[in-house]
Amino acid sequence: MKIAFIGTYVPRECGIGTFTHNLYNSVLKNIESKKKINTGFVVALNDNDLTYKYPEEVKLTIKQDYQSDYIEAVKYINLSGADLCILEHEFGIFGGESGVYILPLLYRLEIPLIVTLHTVLKNPSYNEKAVLQEICKMAQKIVVMSHKAIEFLTEVYQVPIEKIALIEHGVPNIHFTPEAAKKEFKLENKKVLLTFGFVGRNKGIETVIKALPKIVEKYPNVVYIVLGKTHPNVIRHSGEEYRIYLMRLVNSLHLEKNVVFLNEFIDEQDLFKYLYASDIYITPYVNEAQITSGTLSYAVGVGTAVISTPYWHAEELLADGRGLLFNFNDYEELSTIINDLLGHPVKMIGLKKQAADYGKNITWPKIGDRYLELAQTVLTAQLTASEKKEVELDLLALPPFSLAHINRLTDDTGIIQHAKFGIPNLKEGYCLDDNSRALLMVLMAYEQMKDKRALELSPIYLSYIHYLQNTDGTFRNFLSFSRKYLDEVGSEDSFGRTIWALGYLLYKAPNDAYYQTGRLIFFNALPNFEKLKSIRGIANTMIGICFYLKNNPSDDSMTERLRNMANILVKHYNENQSSEWQWFESLLAYDNGILPLALLHSAQILNDSKITKVAIESMNFLTKHTLKDNYLSIIGNEKWFKKEGERSVFAQQPIDAMASILMYHQAFHLTKDKEYLNKLYTSFLWFLGENDLRMSLYDFETQGCCDGFENYGVNRNQGAESSLAYLISYLTVLQAYDDFHKVI
Repeated sequence: MKIAFIGTYVPRECGIGTFTHNLYNSVLKNIESKKKINTGFVVALNDNDLTYKYPEEVKLTIKQDYQSDYIEAVKYINLSGADLCILEHEFGIFGGESGVYILPLLYRLEIPLIVTLHTVLKNPSYNEKAVLQEICKMAQKIVVMSHKAIEFLTEVYQVPIEKIALIEHGVPNIHFTPEAAKKEFKLENKKVLLTFGFVGRNKGIETVIKALPKIVEKYPNVVYIVLGKTHPNVIRHSGEEYRIYLMRLVNSLHLEKNVVFLNEFIDEQDLFKYLYASDIYITPYVNEAQITSGTLSYAVGVGTAVISTPYWHAEELLADGRGLLFNFNDYEELSTIINDLLGHPVKMIGLKKQAADYGKNITWPKIGDRYLELAQTVLTAQLTASEKKEVELDLLALPPFSLAHINRLTDDTGIIQHAKFGIPNLKEGYCLDDNSRALLMVLMAYEQMKDKRALELSPIYLSYIHYLQNTDGTFRNFLSFSRKYLDEVGSEDSFGRTIWALGYLLYKAPNDAYYQTGRLIFFNALPNFEKLKSIRGIANTMIGICFYLKNNPSDDSMTERLRNMANILVKHYNENQSSEWQWFESLLAYDNGILPLALLHSAQILNDSKITKVAIESMNFLTKHTLKDNYLSIIGNEKWFKKEGERSVFAQQPIDAMASILMYHQAFHLTKDKEYLNKLYTSFLWFLGENDLRMSLYDFETQGCCDGFENYGVNRNQGAESSLAYLISYLTVLQAYDDFHKVI
């Protein structure tokens, strides 16, 4: 078996790195294992552009904040001949918000995945929960080190319990005699208390220092050793402020002879000498939120007498007489317990024996064997990525349709343009684009689902459009929350989107009053159709004309307008296309699918082979660059995709996903090729996590849609544009489902 390990790695000073190193050695160099020889390699995470002199098993490194490194790493793993991948997960070691950069790597893995979770949060943020849930979906097995972690995974993250394996934190199989260790450190005549690990405020070291005066009063030869460097993240943000505070506390309590700070990251050999030299090991953490503690496992593993606050891992590990607990921040209780132990050697010996007996079962060779057994189980039972099922149109996989967030954003004037997270941002007011999209969406919702609330919302958006129309038929776009105009004439894009919504209203009006109002606004705008210069403004207007013509096929003058506008797009295409570039501009920019969509609609009405040819060619070109690897990868608005340049991945926005979904739907209507319905559904899954970041943009709590994703992760604001794009896409999937069953 060949195994790829991903995590931080020695000599990086990191607890996860030490764990990964020990796991690698115990799995691949396990002299106790009776199994055949295994091979493997390590992909190591680097922090903040630092580099390390890694051992030979590290074949590749990933710079934490460089997403391209993650993609290169997964390519290497897939071509390496590895049978299985083991990932060490901790939020802080991966780039992007909540470590989101690891998701694209995991999604592209073509081999089974085992994930070891070093942190499982009880109250995660939205992004922390979403990232961990995605990781757990992609993993064949999830390893945790405590029963509390299993409880959180099943109850908070909804992970199936059969996916979870409990394997304790391993302990190096290193042995010294306490007498020799004390002698080496010149501690023969001392009662030694020890705390080790990275130093930070959550470690509660001040609690032990405050307990010392009563202990020293009874046992003057007590020395408390604080072994470990200040955590790198603490150094980065606060410097040595906490360590200085501890040193001042020691001075104020006159404990200079009884407290020793060893500000260093030492190797495991020396660490275990200190553990064997100690009489009592203490983890005085300040709160319960610690699901795993490697330092505690080490102390129990070597048979040290352990005293700890009752954080989650300590409660489990020190049960059944393997250690003693005291309340958080209670230094008086701690001093009482320590004095009692030091005064009753037999009690201390019993405590150590219980710990040592347990420790024999969690040495790294034994833990390595358990990982090997788990890996073999995964390889035997699981399908590889190459055997994944094709995407299928499945309504049961969709969240329920809901207008809850649209209701939240809408008042009696119209729909609010932006949101702060899921709350309307009244400071930004309203815009024509969104009220036109909102009108289109509620008309679709009423047509397909007879949703009464959708019908009630329709006149609000229609009246906004009417209010924003100028006397010459053009439209303003922006209106403040206090109902003041903020511009004289809106963009051609906003004009086109409005004509699209009005055209759909004239095609699917729910009653005559709405039809007559829409017709009045539509024809007032008509003189401006042929003045449009923006190809997206033209395209959106063409779609509105096509919907109008479906109910008015004998309007020859409108048909000619459509033909003229379609020829403008064809002219742009011919001027810019080449053998390698079949597009209307010298770049792929925003809302790209609208351009082929407009020609696909036009081709259905005009029956023009030239228009059809350009529509199909441009759609195929866009598909080639955005729909690959079985998911939609939208051209990012950060830098777009210039001809003969590199495409941008960020920032991807929901309107582009909507445009692709509508494009494939119309392609199906034109060609009757069911493959376009599969492409449509694949594109819709972009909203639900089938995307470059593997993160859902749909918020199941607010029932809104996030505004897109940036290089750091999901933009959690849920404005009107994104939420309407999601709902229009959703309704198109419902229509596609009906279409699918009409042709099978």
